[in-house]
Parts: sequence; structure tokens; C-alpha cells
Amino acid sequence: MGMIEILNPATGEVIGEVQEKTSEEITAAMKRAREAFPAWRDMPLEQRLGYVARVREYLVEHMETLAQKIVQDTGKVLLEAMMTEIFTTADFMKHYEKHAAGILAPKKVGTPIVLFGRRSEIQYRPMGVVAVISPWNYPLQLAMVPAISALIAGNTVLLKPSEVTPLTGLIMEEILNAGGFPEGVVQVLHGGKEVGQTLVDAKPDKIFFTGSVATGKKIMAQAAQHLIPVELELGGKDPMIVFADADLERAANAAVWGAFTNAGQTCMAVERVYVESSIFDRFVGIVKAKTEQLRVGTGEEADMGSMTFPHQLSIVEEHLADAVAKGATILTGGKRLNEKTLHFPPTLLTNVDHTMKIMNDETFGPVLPIMPFRDESEALRLANDSPFGLNSSVWSRDTTKARRVAGKIESGNVCINDVIVSVANPHLPFGGIKESGMGRYHGEEGLITFCHVTSIIESPGKKASEINWYPYTPKKREAFQTLMQFYGKQIKASVGGVNNLLREFFK
Repeated sequence: MGMIEILNPATGEVIGEVQEKTSEEITAAMKRAREAFPAWRDMPLEQRLGYVARVREYLVEHMETLAQKIVQDTGKVLLEAMMTEIFTTADFMKHYEKHAAGILAPKKVGTPIVLFGRRSEIQYRPMGVVAVISPWNYPLQLAMVPAISALIAGNTVLLKPSEVTPLTGLIMEEILNAGGFPEGVVQVLHGGKEVGQTLVDAKPDKIFFTGSVATGKKIMAQAAQHLIPVELELGGKDPMIVFADADLERAANAAVWGAFTNAGQTCMAVERVYVESSIFDRFVGIVKAKTEQLRVGTGEEADMGSMTFPHQLSIVEEHLADAVAKGATILTGGKRLNEKTLHFPPTLLTNVDHTMKIMNDETFGPVLPIMPFRDESEALRLANDSPFGLNSSVWSRDTTKARRVAGKIESGNVCINDVIVSVANPHLPFGGIKESGMGRYHGEEGLITFCHVTSIIESPGKKASEINWYPYTPKKREAFQTLMQFYGKQIKASVGGVNNLLREFFK
């Protein structure tokens, strides 16, 4: 463990460095988090939300400065940093400030007849110390939203930002310090793979990981040694299905933005487009024209910035080479703009098929392959022919058809005549199926996922014994036989009549 260089991927310039945490420092951080947990757990929710509000206010007040630093760290354009990092994070905080009390309040539930006289409820109790291990593509949002959610639910948090974007790790430390949290409640642990492994070995009470499938599997295997619950938000290979009756202008605009926003480094990016054969050439022409109009660069006039991680650019180039070798046609783009920075032009491909990596593996770069389909059945078969299942979209003016197809896509999130935006609605749970992960955050689930869901059943305690306790008697057997008739044969008996019977036997 040593120093991590802070590299501006859009210029190739080293702009600073960050000291990695040692194993001793991680152990000490875990100790502080455990010591801080009881007081934070027992603090009234309204007070915990007060700390969150101060963080949100700091984000809003310093939006421009913070966004500029994120741009330096990631290479993305300024508007994207403001829109997807600062605004989205603040919006989720505001949402939970308003709704957390209702979500986390104990909920009374029904009690069956056989347990007559008892009261039942569900309580949501914090788990303890939550480890949040976050990625580099949206390094602020994808770290802060789960971390803040865990804090609101009453947990303490150890946050490990990605070593690929270490400047944003320092930014989050600054933001969280502005919240004035009590000692040990939330701590940022800078570092790479070894820090992450040490953090898991420190046995947090839950791990929330966002990143690649390969790393997610390793974390899950390591966590399994300690039976630590894990939530995984992993990759995607999101399909977009465009029917002939779609609004082609809107669909083309969506395909271009959905594929190339954040230089394609979005788990919910449009990575596969399937277009009905009758409009295929027309749609490709519209998308090609719009793609070639995009401005790639670093200034405020740019539409698309650079990629962030050199290794990811190598994967993009590998996928393109494989596709071309197997017969794909690059219509525009396809080669990095220079060797000094990570700028890669938006790239459009046709003549693709499912033998190619670019249609199967997550490319995670500014590449858009487009493939024709004959009918609805083939479109669904192609869309579902993937190990991933994060997001998808269906495009048609026929809402009945669009909803029918959406209901058959194997995906944790589906958009109709829109792309990506499901992740931006704080009311909706977000997460994937298949190799796109497990668990959900955002929405009500986004707080409950950081809780032990505890069942409480309360008896008045006024009887010396219950019907199911010893001794077993013929009278008790008769009571249960009557109940079985009520449930199994659906005899015509009123609930009130059964209740009277139970009162007699339960005395």
C-alpha cells in the first residue's frame, strides 16, 4: 500500500496523489465504526436526517467547484458531472429526507385466525457497519447514494472509493466532513484492491458493491467465508428494441445519448440496438448522422468527454477488433483520437451478430452496435440472449405491444420509449438480474436493504396456556380439524363463527 496518482484522463496530466490506507488503519476505522454504531442507531431519525441535509446543502452550494474536480478526475464533460453526479445525489437525499420516516416506521400486519388475540408488526433495524465499495464511472453518485441510504437507516459506514478516481474520494471526504457526523459514523478508506480485501476481512455487517461482474464474484466469495450479506450492482449489456411504428427521431436521439453519455461508461448504457428490418437502413442513417454531429473534447462546448480508465479503453479496442474480424462494419469512429489521452470517438457498427464479444460482453465504452430483427418473437429472443439483465428499452407507438414486450424482457429495469431514466427516479427500486447483480436500492427498498427486517408478535399474555401447547387433548384435535375444514374444504362458515369456535377452544 502506497501512494495513488491522480491522473486527468482527458489531458494525461498527473494532478496529485492520495495515500492508501494501511491494514492497521482499516482495522482502526472498523473499531471506530463499531463504537459509534450504538449511539448513531439510537439517535432519532429526524436528527440523523439533519446531518444528511447538511451534506445536501453543501453539495448544492459548491456544485460548480465540486463538478469541476470530478471533471478533472474522470474526463467527463461538466454538464454530465453536474447532472449525473451532483444533482442526482442531492435529489436522492431530498427524497429520503421526505420519505424515510414513513419507510422505516414499524408496520402493523395482519394476524391469522389460529393466532387469535395477538398483534403482529414488522420493524426495520439497522445492521451495524456497512462497507460501501464504489466504482469509477459515476464515482460520486454511486458511492454517496448507498452510503447515505445506509446512514439514514441507522448504520455506520466505511466507504472505499475507486482507486481509478481518487480525487473524487477526497471530494467525498470533504462533503461528508461538511455534514459534521459524529466521530466514526462515516469514514472514507482510500486505496485499491488490497484495501477492499482488507475491508471485507474486517467483517462488516453488510457489503454494498458496485462494479464489474468479475470483482463482484470475488467479493461475494470472500464475504461468504464470514457469511456477510452482500448486495451487488454489476454490469449490463442493455438492449434497445425499436419497432417500425416507433417515433424514429426520438428513438435515434435516445440511442445516441443512451450509448454515448459519459463516453459509454454507464452500466445502463444502450449497448445493443435491435431494429425492425423494414426501417433498419433508415434508422441507421439517422443515428449515423446524429453520431457524427457529436463534439468530443474537454471544453464546455463538448458533448462527450474522454474515457476514464486506460484498461477499459483497451477492452473497447479488443471488442471492436473481434467484431471487425468476424465481419462487422464500422460506420463511424473506431479509433482513439490520440495516444496521450483517453478520448475515443462515438463509434457505430452494423453487420453484427451474437458470435461477437461486442454483442455479448459488456463493452463499457462509446460503441453502438445495431442489428435487424424480423418480428416481435425474434426481437425478444435476441434481447434475452445475454448473461446480463440490468436495463432495457422498448420503442413503439403501440403502447399495448410495447408493454407486452416490456413484460417479457429479462431485466431488472425496463423503459418504454425512454432510456436509462429508471435509475433517476428515487421512488423506483434499482438493480439487476442474472449476472447484473442481486438486491435493490433506491425507493423503499433502498433503505430496507440496509436493515434487518424483524418480525414482532405480541400476545396479551393473559392465558396460562395456548391451544398448541401441552397437553395435547381430543378437544384440541377437534379444534384443528375444524380449522382444516375451514381452510381445505372451504366450508360455508363465517369468519365470525370460526372466531367464536376458537375463543371456546383457546380459553
